Amino acid sequence: MSSSLHLLSVEKAVVCGNPIQSVKSIVSFLNRKYLSLQPLLVIPYLRYFRLVIHSSFMNSIMKSFRETLSTAKNILILTGSGISAESGVPTFRGAGGFWRKYQATSLATPEAFAANPSLVWEFYEYRRTLVSKVHPNKAHESIAEFQNRLSNEGRNVTIVTQNIDGLHQKAGAKDVIELHGSLYRTRCTKCKNIDYNDTIPICPALEGKISADPDFVSSNIPVKDLPRCRKGNCGALLRPDIVWFGEGLDSQVLDKAHEAVQSCDACLIIGTSSIVYPAAMFAPQVAQRGVPVAEFNIETTPATREFQYHFEGPCTVTVPEALAP
Repeated sequence: MSSSLHLLSVEKAVVCGNPIQSVKSIVSFLNRKYLSLQPLLVIPYLRYFRLVIHSSFMNSIMKSFRETLSTAKNILILTGSGISAESGVPTFRGAGGFWRKYQATSLATPEAFAANPSLVWEFYEYRRTLVSKVHPNKAHESIAEFQNRLSNEGRNVTIVTQNIDGLHQKAGAKDVIELHGSLYRTRCTKCKNIDYNDTIPICPALEGKISADPDFVSSNIPVKDLPRCRKGNCGALLRPDIVWFGEGLDSQVLDKAHEAVQSCDACLIIGTSSIVYPAAMFAPQVAQRGVPVAEFNIETTPATREFQYHFEGPCTVTVPEALAP
């Protein structure tokens, strides 16, 4: 009888309360009530009971979210590096964020490119080559399938990503808004023309020059041999069409993202740290409008408490379940 009552409370908490706080408070209550009485007899029971509660609790959350999603007409999906990490794409963040002997983030700046364009192009050609061999995972695929299915039903799914790897497009997603650019686009440093280029290597001079070995010496490729603009007679140096640290986002791209944020009636935020701005403020803005937001992440984030739903675990497991027909 007691177990049934507690499980009923969990079911109600899914809909009415904060899911994370509710389940913790229930387990805490059980620990205080039962362990103080018969700890040796109750510990095995509590371990099992926690498992039952967690399973029932998560199933209830998922059911509630899927019901919410079923009535939404304009859905926003925000994705970050966590979704691609499960495909084997390195994030280049934190203690392991080195390429050769360089902190990878130090190469993603306008200053680094101005000082040594050869080194920066070697780094990005390494990334282009690596990502070209990577396949979309089940999370990417389920998002693309979801977008296509809802489009056929007359509903809209907008995908906004912080990633530059193109894996959403590889999976079949359409009209992806890429906040930070793409590894497969170049921008002319002179005429500003943007062009798509997935050729590996992007120029002959970079052939065999992309080793990540810390002892590998930069090739110091002459600027004239680095990627050059192919528009008309321009011929100027190209750079990756990526938003580097210290640069602002493209205004047109940002406008499209803001429009999606303001018009959505449901939102999924998948594999993001919620610390990189301006993307980190999108989902909280949606939540402040009273729109249901579901966070999918391997761990909690600084913004988790602002969202109605949180699904903790690999995106390749939680996202397909949430978006299945």
